[in-house]
Amino acid sequence: MTPAARLLLRRAAAWRALLLGMAVLMLVGAVVMGARPRPWWFALGAVVLVGAGALTAWVRWQRERVIRERTLPAFLKRKLREQHPHLDGADCDLVERGFRQFFLACARSDRAFVAMPSRAVDTFWHAFILHTRAYAEWCDLALGRFLHHTPAEALGARASDNDGLRRAWYWSCKDESIDPRKPSRLPLLFALDRKLAIAGGFVYVTDCRDILAKSAAGGSDGAVYCGTSFGDDGFSGDADSFGGAESSDGGGGDGDGGSGCGGD
Repeated sequence: MTPAARLLLRRAAAWRALLLGMAVLMLVGAVVMGARPRPWWFALGAVVLVGAGALTAWVRWQRERVIRERTLPAFLKRKLREQHPHLDGADCDLVERGFRQFFLACARSDRAFVAMPSRAVDTFWHAFILHTRAYAEWCDLALGRFLHHTPAEALGARASDNDGLRRAWYWSCKDESIDPRKPSRLPLLFALDRKLAIAGGFVYVTDCRDILAKSAAGGSDGAVYCGTSFGDDGFSGDADSFGGAESSDGGGGDGDGGSGCGGD
């Protein structure tokens, strides 16, 4: 990314506000002065509005490109293996991909809280956030704000936490072209802990039917969570639209401002 592009990305909210402010000032000035509308006013106003829209789309594209492609510090995988020595290089690559998928969900959630569903990715994330300068630069380019760390969790009693997990589920599924209501498989972010045998990790399966059948027969699978639970009303919160993600699909904005999807 060029220095000019990086600067524009970091100041995108200010530039967009300036463009929209120019359009409003032109309109207010014409009304106050009682001037007759001129054709060029409308043309200039249209150019300003189109410019603001184009800037928003460019910023969204650039932020997702940063999340998918920007090189992350090499020490993060070393820190991950210190906590989980059984992981090899390929495993660490998968965790990095899960981290990127989580941030992609944050970028697409219009600054709404997104919960972390994986202990493996949480370890990676926590190692990154301890290196404040590098992490702050990553957040600035990827989201336009600093994203505070919140521990990994599973569906439970708190509606706000459940909706945060639903947003993570919805956007992770969309990232891999999975139907979030009728998943044929798990998205990476929700599959990692089981796949990598993470101690104390959150184990997900695609569908609850097998677990329910075993439970009815007196068996148990322990703490296993179901992908289909995110779209039903068995837990508090907004299950109908996955914490509002489905109703705002594609409306993630440019990510500037706000408190961060990870909470405080």
